Amino acid sequence: MKKNKKINPKLKWGISIGLIVVALLALFYPTSYYVEMPGTTEPLGKMVKVEGKKDEHKGDFFLTTVQIARANLATMIYSHFNSFTSIYSEQEMTGGLNDAQFNRVNQFYMETAQNTAIYQAFKLANKPYELKYEGVYVLDIAKNSTFKNKLELADTITAVNGQQFTSSADMIAYVSKQKVGDSVTIEYTRIDGTKHKSTGKYIKIANGKTGIGISLVDHTEVVTTPKVTVNAGSIGGPSAGMMFTLEIYSQLTGKDLRNGREIAGTGTIEHDGSIGQIGGVDKKVATASKEGAKVFLVPDSGTKKESSNNYLGAKTAAKKLKTKMKIVPVKTIQDALDYLEK
Repeated sequence: MKKNKKINPKLKWGISIGLIVVALLALFYPTSYYVEMPGTTEPLGKMVKVEGKKDEHKGDFFLTTVQIARANLATMIYSHFNSFTSIYSEQEMTGGLNDAQFNRVNQFYMETAQNTAIYQAFKLANKPYELKYEGVYVLDIAKNSTFKNKLELADTITAVNGQQFTSSADMIAYVSKQKVGDSVTIEYTRIDGTKHKSTGKYIKIANGKTGIGISLVDHTEVVTTPKVTVNAGSIGGPSAGMMFTLEIYSQLTGKDLRNGREIAGTGTIEHDGSIGQIGGVDKKVATASKEGAKVFLVPDSGTKKESSNNYLGAKTAAKKLKTKMKIVPVKTIQDALDYLEK
C-alpha cells in the first residue's frame, strides 16, 4: 500500500496565507453600492462670520452630517446589524451621476443653502439686502440637447445670443419664441469661475416649446452690509440651511438664542422661510446625541408617515438611542426662532 505524501509545511502555510489575502480582498473590495452612516456634528460659529460682529454667547449651533462611502462586503455585513447604517444602490444615491457630477451638484446645493440662509437672516432681522441675479444654474441636461457634451451640471448660463436677463422666467420667455433648429450661442460660467461660450441649436422640449434642453433654477447672490462669509469646507448638500440661518441671525442681531445650550439640527431653508425635509435624519440624530447636543431642531412636514416626516423619523431614532436630547419639530424658520427665544 502506498503512503500518502505529506504536504510541505511551507506550501501549506503559503496556501493558507493566500486564502486569507483573497478573503480580505473580497471583504474590503468596493462594490457598486453606497453606505450611509452617522457623520459629524460641526460648530457653526467657526464657519460663519458676520463682518464687525462677534458671537460671545455661551453654547453653540451645530450642523450635522452623514458619511457616505462606497460599500464593501464588510460594511454591508455591518449595516445588517446596525440600524443607523444604510445601504443604497448607485442609482438611489447618485441618480446616475458620476462622482464629479455628484460633487458639483452637492456644491451647488450647499452654495444655494448658504445664499438663502443669508437672505432669510437679513429679512428676519429687518436689515437691508440686495438680491443680485447672476444667471441660471444648470441642474440637468436632456439627452437630446445639443449642449449635452458642452455644458456641465452646476454651470451658470449668463447670456443667450448675447442677451442678458434679470430672471430665469425672462430667459425662458425669450428662448420659447425662437425657432427649433436655429443656431443659438450661450455664455456660461463654471463653478470654478472660468467663463465659456458654446454654440448649438434650439430643440423642442418635453412641453412642446422651444428650449435648449436643460433644467434650471435662478442663480442669485445676496449682497449685504455687513458682509457675511460662510466656509463649510468640503461639506455639501442643502440640509444645513436652517442652522446657517440661525447662526447668521444670531450674530447679526446679537440675540442670545442658545441660552448656554448646545443646539444641533437639520433642514433646508426655502425662500418663503419654510424648512424642508432632508435625508439620513436618523444618522444625524445619532451624531448629535453622541456629541452631547441638548436640543435637535428637525423639519416637521405634518404628515403621519415616518418616511415623509423627518420629525417622526428623528423621534424613532432618539427612542432607539435612549437619548435625553430634546427633539423639536419646526415647519418654518420662525418656528425655530419662537422656540429658541422662549
